[in-house]
Amino acid sequence: MYRILLADDEGIVINSLSMIINKNYEGQFEIESAKSGRMAIETAERFRPDIIFMDIQMPGINGIEAMKEIRSILPSVIFVVLTAYDKFDYAKEAIGLGVIDYLNKPYNQKSIVSAIDRAIGELDKRREKRRQDLQTKERLETVVPIIENGFISSIIFQEPFPEDIENYKNLLSLNADYGYMIAVMFGEVQQGNYLTNAVGSAVKAQTVYYTKVRDIIKDTFPGAVVGAISSNKIPVFVPRNDISMEYGERSDLIEKSRVAAREMRSATDIQYRIGIGGIKKLKNCYESYEEAMKALFATKGSVAHVDDLPIAVSYEESYPADLENEIFEMLADGDVDRCLLRSAEFFDWMCDKHNDDIMSIKLKSLEFVLRAEGEMYRSGGHLYEFESRKDYLSRIISMTATDEIKTWFIEKMKNAVVNMTTGSLDHTHYLIRQALEYIENNAGKDISLNEISEKLNISSYYFSKLFKEETNEGFVEYLTKRRVEKAKEMLKDQSKSIKEIGSVCGYSDPNYFSRIFKKATGMTPTEYRERAGSGI
Repeated sequence: MYRILLADDEGIVINSLSMIINKNYEGQFEIESAKSGRMAIETAERFRPDIIFMDIQMPGINGIEAMKEIRSILPSVIFVVLTAYDKFDYAKEAIGLGVIDYLNKPYNQKSIVSAIDRAIGELDKRREKRRQDLQTKERLETVVPIIENGFISSIIFQEPFPEDIENYKNLLSLNADYGYMIAVMFGEVQQGNYLTNAVGSAVKAQTVYYTKVRDIIKDTFPGAVVGAISSNKIPVFVPRNDISMEYGERSDLIEKSRVAAREMRSATDIQYRIGIGGIKKLKNCYESYEEAMKALFATKGSVAHVDDLPIAVSYEESYPADLENEIFEMLADGDVDRCLLRSAEFFDWMCDKHNDDIMSIKLKSLEFVLRAEGEMYRSGGHLYEFESRKDYLSRIISMTATDEIKTWFIEKMKNAVVNMTTGSLDHTHYLIRQALEYIENNAGKDISLNEISEKLNISSYYFSKLFKEETNEGFVEYLTKRRVEKAKEMLKDQSKSIKEIGSVCGYSDPNYFSRIFKKATGMTPTEYRERAGSGI
């Protein structure tokens, strides 16, 4: 069903148009009419037509002015202009008003039907586009929260690979390299810094209120990425283009958060508290979320910002905290060159600013080295020895020149960052080396993959995988090869029987030993002994 407005000061024109429409489009149109520009505007406001036939020359407000006014009310309406032949040039003023056709009076039925068909085609095309847009929006409303939650989860659980971050940024149209995290906590009643009935409130929020709360968060924090409910908390990431926030902006943020907490409480009948962390680089925003949670538990207010509370590390103004953070980011990434470059920059800063305080330079260097080695050990695959660093303190105290301290400092930092990426590999080498030694010493026994796995204290599945990766052979294949090689050496000794040799090499059944040996060498043990004895 379509709506059409016929605007003409001549009743005979309106009647003839109505007759043509009803004859050719029976039951497809609701029709109303107007005999002046003013009536056309008022009727359009009330009736909201899809198509308007507008006479240019009408008393009072002319057709052009009426079309301009109606266009401001109904931006998608389609106009068909009616005009006398001598007024056609004047009618062209309406060209920018979305006119689909111009009909000169007197018109005929064919031209009217043609104009209406074109208008219906345009309306149907618009409706189809609108339908497709709504379907796309509906799909996005389903998919976007999943993508947003994936982004939030990768941050909180500290698993954002660089390519994943870029993928999420592209999917979510994020252009920021920094951001801060918000923790929205909810419950029934606030008792100190605690909200009661976390589980019940989480269930209610998940099943009834999540969409409302998400919309309020999105309205309050432009560009926010909202995660799913976890326990009684919703984690939120807010993008930033810089790493600092002025005092006034922070104050505004806290006030906006207080308003948001009230709006959420009013909309859902649940109590809310909001914790806000500091601005970090994207891959380090898990720290911001930890700060947001600490802020909530450090105060009883409805909103808490980490920078307002004595729970975050603060530095004297001249201290290069960003440089320190970058050193340990490069260390974690195993980026040797950049880590050492930044470490040298930090040491030079200490010498420039505190050249008269060599003891503080020594202590800071030692602090960095111990921290870097701690990170290295925590990365896995390295054996920690309690006495491995017993000479560090005495060595660094004995140094008198900053160049000497710097050499020691850079060398230790280099060892730590290099070993960040080799730990798991070294551990694999160590395990397989132990396995090969065990096989060498026990090849004549009835040993199995499960037996060695248990001795190494790893699963048989994982051991089998490591063994194949390290030796390019399966465990059974390798064990068989070693046994055959041992048998070949023993067969040169004519004093030992083939049965005895097979038993020593792990094959108590002589026939089975013979089959295995022939499969590996192409000869039976007897044939091999004969050839070996003849020197062939």
